[in-house]
Amino acid sequence: MIRILAENVLLFLLPTIIYVAYVYMTSDEKPGAARVLDDAPIIWLFTAGVVLVLATLIAFGSITGGKPGQVYTPPVLKDGRIEPGHLD
Repeated sequence: MIRILAENVLLFLLPTIIYVAYVYMTSDEKPGAARVLDDAPIIWLFTAGVVLVLATLIAFGSITGGKPGQVYTPPVLKDGRIEPGHLD
């Protein structure tokens, strides 16, 4: 659960991280991240982060998993080897 939360927080913060890196790399004087964020378009970065998280959740929710009625067979140890789980 912590991994899922961390991935979503990272996706949410990704536009802001890219913005701060871009401003830092393109400016002649090297301001700190706090100074860059003072002039940042926070509403647009927030909106971009929300859209990115929602698009990712929708994409993974619609393309992963099996069809209704399929039965999941978990991984099994046979002859010292692990056979991966699969849907039947």
